[in-house]
Amino acid sequence: MDETAQKRRSEENQLAAALTKGPAEVLDFLLPLWVGSQLGASAAEVGALTALETLVSFVVRPIAGSLADRFDRGRIAAAGAVLYGLSFVVYAVTPGIGVAYLAAVLGGAGGALFWVALRARVGEGLARDDGAFSKLFAAEGGGTWIAFVVALTAIAWIDYRGVFWLGAAACVVAAVVLLNAKSAPVREEGAPRLLQLGKRMRPMLALVALTAMAEAGVALLLLMHLQRGHRLELGEIAAVFIPGFIVYSLLPDYLHGFVRKVGRTRVLSLAMLASAVFAAGLSFAPSPAVLAVMWVLSAAAFAAAIPVEQAVVAEAAGLSLGRAMGIYESATLLGATIGTFLAGQLYGSDVGWRVACFGAAALLIFGSFVVRGAVRRVGVAEFPVEHRKTVSQKESPAPGMIEESPQESEPVMEEANKRANPLRGWAIHVAVYVLAQAALAMAGYSWPVEALFGEAHDAGWYWNSSGHWLLNLGRIWTFVLVIDTVWTVGRALLKKRPY
Repeated sequence: MDETAQKRRSEENQLAAALTKGPAEVLDFLLPLWVGSQLGASAAEVGALTALETLVSFVVRPIAGSLADRFDRGRIAAAGAVLYGLSFVVYAVTPGIGVAYLAAVLGGAGGALFWVALRARVGEGLARDDGAFSKLFAAEGGGTWIAFVVALTAIAWIDYRGVFWLGAAACVVAAVVLLNAKSAPVREEGAPRLLQLGKRMRPMLALVALTAMAEAGVALLLLMHLQRGHRLELGEIAAVFIPGFIVYSLLPDYLHGFVRKVGRTRVLSLAMLASAVFAAGLSFAPSPAVLAVMWVLSAAAFAAAIPVEQAVVAEAAGLSLGRAMGIYESATLLGATIGTFLAGQLYGSDVGWRVACFGAAALLIFGSFVVRGAVRRVGVAEFPVEHRKTVSQKESPAPGMIEESPQESEPVMEEANKRANPLRGWAIHVAVYVLAQAALAMAGYSWPVEALFGEAHDAGWYWNSSGHWLLNLGRIWTFVLVIDTVWTVGRALLKKRPY
């Protein structure tokens, strides 16, 4: 596959991921609140609905991995996006909790097919672009925070069901993108089978499940504490989480450069330690503003660690990318399910709350110590292997001889980065910001407009102030954009320095 085709394929993957990840995250956030308040579901029914989707997704993931190693991965992912979309449609039209169980089944199956096949498709390009999973993770983060802003702004006008229809439309667009992509049949000759592959990657999968258990538990603890401990409303809770999602979309590419310099195991260890600090700090129940800052730092750790885990699994998979991503997703889901269940059970009392927080921190610290052994056991390199090509104008060496020196050869990705204009991505961020703020200004809740032209609303510095949550969100987004601008301009100036 040439460089142009690889770039187009990468952009297709990122767009499909952004279109699907955002609505899925919004659904996970809104569904428990909606079925309880609008459909009159009991706590037990809400738990059963969530558990059903999780169970279906867990069962289908290994099947999705086998399918992704036999058929075109783009088509499999498109089928998953269609099922995802159908689940949104069923939620949008369901008259009661009974029909919602059908939506949960469709969503669980669709999510398994989509994410397993899409991650396997991304893994195909890992040899040419060692930052492929970082780009995918950034696209997921971007899709998430944009979907949250759109959904929570629109929900006042179109209600929950209207938001579900928007999610269905986004999934349909993702399916169209993947169906229009060039077909790439998969050949699985010589690929290891599922049990053989799982046995070889067992140490890494155990580490993935352990960290997913701790991280999912901490996220649920944060959500419940904001709702029950600080009595925040829906929009205020989202405003605490959204800055972290913005970090997901901005940092992965930059952090991948850090991975290249210090190595995978060091980055994973540091990320787990940072997450452990957040988990322990959560037990002291600081103000929501402090929690928002801590969540941003934790999100930065996730943005560094998760793409590394995915790249390690993909490299260890060899020809079985689909099966490898299937068992990786299963390990993540299993860990997250255990973590959220334990967190929910322990949150009820002050003692249980602190036990849950410190327990998650202990698991992450333990993981930081065993990560080196787990990565070595699966047999992948400590540093990402960058694809290289000769750029020398000298005469080619004799057949069978390969000569590359620092002066004659350099990584393809570094060449591409030198040619790329760092202002292009920044311009996209600015365009999205301007469009969103224009929409918010029409509704009367644009923080930069209020700061520059009037004081119609009190934005406030603290989450428990009288300020509207959209103004608080606009303030944070503005500061993030300023930081992004300084970073981008600095990178552009450094690229102009002579070497």
